[in-house]
Amino acid sequence: MNELNLIQKIAVYSLPLLFAITVHEAAHGYAARRLGDRTAEMLGRLTLNPIKHIDPVGTLLVPIMLLMSGAGFIFGWAKPVPVSPRNFKNPGKDMAMVAAAGPASNLVMALFWAIIMRLVVGPLSGIGVLADPLFLMAQFGVIINALLAVLNMLPIPPLDGGRVAVGLLPPKASMGLAQIEPYGMWILVGLMVTGFLSPILWPGISLVVSLMTSLVGL
Repeated sequence: MNELNLIQKIAVYSLPLLFAITVHEAAHGYAARRLGDRTAEMLGRLTLNPIKHIDPVGTLLVPIMLLMSGAGFIFGWAKPVPVSPRNFKNPGKDMAMVAAAGPASNLVMALFWAIIMRLVVGPLSGIGVLADPLFLMAQFGVIINALLAVLNMLPIPPLDGGRVAVGLLPPKASMGLAQIEPYGMWILVGLMVTGFLSPILWPGISLVVSLMTSLVGL
């Protein structure tokens, strides 16, 4: 397939990216409800409807700007689902489980898109001009979900991995790590700007992509 222009890239990449980040947030809400917190449900955020989770900057502006800039990578975020840990029986461990639900949902979606890739080169190979775009969409779906799963499991609050660590570490270490949260995104930006983030992420991303494609026989 020829190099995609901007409009084609938006058409191919928007659906996997949109659902990767909105299902991620919805998973937090469903896990929270399972553990006794109905905050997201009461605020109308316990839904897979992407419109409810769209952040104008993180879901739309940032991904489009990255596409237009030719940065070579795309990521984004949705509006965080509200969670009230005070409604949990065991706030620390339950919050860790809620946090882990987001990356776990990305792993499930990565496998879903890998299955679509396998179908396109197998039973659906005869769909003609739709085959290449659908394969690229599914391929991107695997990659973006692998990226979000690995990125969010970095042990830096407020990322999910940081919240998991805060919930599971001994009290003294947990309190120390929690104090980093106001600076967590600046730490992440610093790692990105200095070039340290990619070497940290790509081994994990490559592992997830290889695992998902191997599971479906690609």
